[in-house]
Amino acid sequence: MAKISKTYIWQFVIGLGFISGLCTAIGIDPQDVIINTLGNVVYTFYSDPAVRSIFIILPMILLVISIHRAYKKGRFPGLISVIIAYLAGVLLFVSTATAFVLLGIAIFIGYLAAGRRAI
Repeated sequence: MAKISKTYIWQFVIGLGFISGLCTAIGIDPQDVIINTLGNVVYTFYSDPAVRSIFIILPMILLVISIHRAYKKGRFPGLISVIIAYLAGVLLFVSTATAFVLLGIAIFIGYLAAGRRAI
């Protein structure tokens, strides 16, 4: 049970939630930058509009897959922990103490959500 909770916390609470919120606070989206760069490189070699449209919708598809996996592993409390971690990442530069309190709450909820699903 502890291994499942640890994996859920690192992948979804900290990775999907907190780091995404931190990137939003900074003003960049590394996934979007990488996919756009890769799309431009592929488009220079193979200039089909269908290929361009695939790279346009790919970030949305990856986000839906990530949210679905977070829900599958942690159900509704798991999604709540990811949302709280996202808010903690967004608030990190505004109020560091509040951000760390929210991150702690998100980790606790994520631990309970993933541990409950393992039983």
